[in-house]
Amino acid sequence: MKQIISNQFFEGERPLFGMNNIRLEHLKFYPGESAVKECRQVEAYQCEFMCKYPFWHNEHTEIEECLFTVYSRAAIWYSRDIRMKNCRVDAPKMFREIDGLRIENVKFSGAGETIWNCRDITLRDIEAKGGDYILMNGTGIDIERFKLQGNYSFQDAKNVVVRNSLLDSKDAFWKTENVTVYDSVINGEYLGWYSKNLRLVNCHISGTQPLCYCTDLILENCTLAPDCDLCFEESTLNAVINGSITSVKNPSTGTITAHHIGEIIIDEHCKNPGSCRIQTEPPTQAGL
Repeated sequence: MKQIISNQFFEGERPLFGMNNIRLEHLKFYPGESAVKECRQVEAYQCEFMCKYPFWHNEHTEIEECLFTVYSRAAIWYSRDIRMKNCRVDAPKMFREIDGLRIENVKFSGAGETIWNCRDITLRDIEAKGGDYILMNGTGIDIERFKLQGNYSFQDAKNVVVRNSLLDSKDAFWKTENVTVYDSVINGEYLGWYSKNLRLVNCHISGTQPLCYCTDLILENCTLAPDCDLCFEESTLNAVINGSITSVKNPSTGTITAHHIGEIIIDEHCKNPGSCRIQTEPPTQAGL
């Protein structure tokens, strides 16, 4: 049986430090630090956090219907097996160095520098605003229904799958490895530069100079907005575009197929002229 602590408030340094097998209900944590640090088997339900660093060095923590105010910055670091559901997070720098993180139906209002250096991550039905550098250096990431506003997302991330999401993010997926994005919209310039094994399936892409300096890039049945110009510079790729491409510049090797290409730029800076096959094909009946 878990010890239940309910309908109280705490403040100051480490009020519940080192406790195990506890359930926290309807608690308020006023200014202080490290309220629930070094704890094991913790459940937190309908609690409000106004303190810094509440959950550090914890294991097996479940957090439901809680509020992390802007004052609870850097709330959950250096922990294992963290579950968060139906919460609101106004604080930046949430989640750092976590092994085993599942977040479901959570809204982040200021998600800067959130979910850094974490491993084995599952996100479902997440909305994040102000999420600059979110998910940096993450590995083993499984995402579905993610609405993101924030630049430089997924930088240096590895082994990622994203489905049915809306990513409004400049410089997304830089220097990533083994990323697949299905059925999503990605808005923002300089998408995916320096990535390896980036695969986009049934996606709509907008923003200037997408997908340059990529290695083994794959696009399947994707569409590019008119502002996607100067695409694929120095990339090795196999791209099938369902529609038009405004311009292609100095691709490295592979194939590019689209219904129409406005401009193909192969200049004196192209390192492998002629090594990338660029072709146009009329749309199929299904694509009309």
